[in-house]
Amino acid sequence: MTPANFDTHFPGISEDPNWFKTAVFYEVLLRAFGDSTGTGLGDLRGLIGHLDYLQWLGVDCLWIPPFYPSPMRDGGYDVSNFTAISPEYGTIEEFGELIEQAHRRGIRIIIDLVINHTSDQHPWFQSSRSNPDGPFGDFYVWRADDAEYADARIIFIDTEASNWTFDPVRRQYFWHRFFSHQPDLNYENPKVREAIKDVVRFWAKLGIDGFRLDAVPYLFEEEGTNCENLPRTHAYLAELRAMLDAEFPGKILLAEANQWPNDVVEYFGDAEDPECQMCFHFPVMPRIYFALRDQRATAIRDILQATPDIPAAAQWGTFLRNHDELTLEMVSTEERAKMYGWYAEDPRMRANVGIRRRLAPLLGNSRAEIELANALLLSLPGSPCLYYGDEIGMGDNIWLPDRDSVRTPMQWTPDRNAGFSAADPGKLYLPVVQSLVYHYQAINVEAQLAQPASLLHWMRGILQVRRRYPVLGTGDFTLRPAQNEAVLAFTRTSEYQVMLCVMNLANTARAAKVEIPEYAGWDVRDVFGGAGFPAVGTDGRYPMTLGARDFFWLELTRPGSAEPAPIEGASA
Repeated sequence: MTPANFDTHFPGISEDPNWFKTAVFYEVLLRAFGDSTGTGLGDLRGLIGHLDYLQWLGVDCLWIPPFYPSPMRDGGYDVSNFTAISPEYGTIEEFGELIEQAHRRGIRIIIDLVINHTSDQHPWFQSSRSNPDGPFGDFYVWRADDAEYADARIIFIDTEASNWTFDPVRRQYFWHRFFSHQPDLNYENPKVREAIKDVVRFWAKLGIDGFRLDAVPYLFEEEGTNCENLPRTHAYLAELRAMLDAEFPGKILLAEANQWPNDVVEYFGDAEDPECQMCFHFPVMPRIYFALRDQRATAIRDILQATPDIPAAAQWGTFLRNHDELTLEMVSTEERAKMYGWYAEDPRMRANVGIRRRLAPLLGNSRAEIELANALLLSLPGSPCLYYGDEIGMGDNIWLPDRDSVRTPMQWTPDRNAGFSAADPGKLYLPVVQSLVYHYQAINVEAQLAQPASLLHWMRGILQVRRRYPVLGTGDFTLRPAQNEAVLAFTRTSEYQVMLCVMNLANTARAAKVEIPEYAGWDVRDVFGGAGFPAVGTDGRYPMTLGARDFFWLELTRPGSAEPAPIEGASA
């Protein structure tokens, strides 16, 4: 597999400040994508070597999780130096080359910034614990006992009994919302707030296009509250955004806030005090999986109806899977029990309050369900984020600890180590997947490139269609009655395009009558094959029969139009 397989070109990146609204994001773990040095660990040059593939696939922006120096007790989210690259991944100069080469190919880059906490090995914490009166003594939340903030929930219930841990050096307790080796920073201290701004400046100067802000709801604490989504957290994010807009216009902030929609929308801010341009919509994701087994669209429809409007300049981020467990915190106890039964009958498949499985194994390797789930992801409100390897249906390894089950090496070829690394297999950071169904010799990029009907080619095709229809990223969203509880129907509309999306969530064929009265008499065309469909009836109802797990994306145009209206911003 060489770059000759791909139609490499160098368009550069546009200056459109709203680029993120039509972008397709792709989360790539640096250590998992490509090993250029034979150490068994992916690195910057390994990622650079696969940029042509990502451009060919149709990716607009890479999201790279932490690559900072770290003890690696939490996949790099335990940072010990915010302004350096772990030497095993490469150098700052190589990171600059990655940015340059990605930008040449029209691909932007955002990086994770873990602003809530550090590793307990960070020099700030080591100084804070050993010298309470020194310059870093107040950089963390210290108390004489563990009584305060009792109303804050414990997030990692599998491993943590408390949000406080006693430090034998300082002889006090420190506060942590996550693991006990990840002490929370003290945002009451203005020096901490400025230190994080300086970190943002450091990476923005290098040319990255934005930051995913990890665990933002937990920055501040307040007695008598659950210590989440506090007003001072929003005030600080508004400060950070103002600084970024003034000094580095065009960079985006993406909030990771695993909260209910009414709380999450606060992270967009408002016209006077904007905060993050994007926020992940966590509650949508588990409801896609719930609806597929419930065989009703109710769960998806309900959460979308419960989602407040967001500012015109903002955008949701959506996803099916990522590097963490499929979190079930935002579903009811009853729904959670059903999902465990449907998707994680083996306790090894569970982690914390969620399921540690990849997309293909979750859906039983059903091609129809994988396609339907991706069709939903790519047409519901928001900018979609793919997870590396899901485009080929990679499997997982539930015998690995914690969330490592979904963080195994990318499967490029059927050769040794799946083409990921030339190292001895025993030196790989994690073993490649070798299960019967998902073995790397069967599931890999090279094999699927050679098969026109493969999942990889299908994914590339649907991403090309989405690029031609920016209405799917920026258009208004309206749920439509379909007179069938298994069918989800909605329109995406803009001045230039109207798209009707219809999804059958049942495993049997279903008939539907979609109500779109304002488009009575309009012409209908399938956006994939271009075939004409019967026009919308004069009564504004559109009868359809959908096969099991079937879907349609249909373009609606005014009757008699020889061609669709001009497509603003679209490219082939």
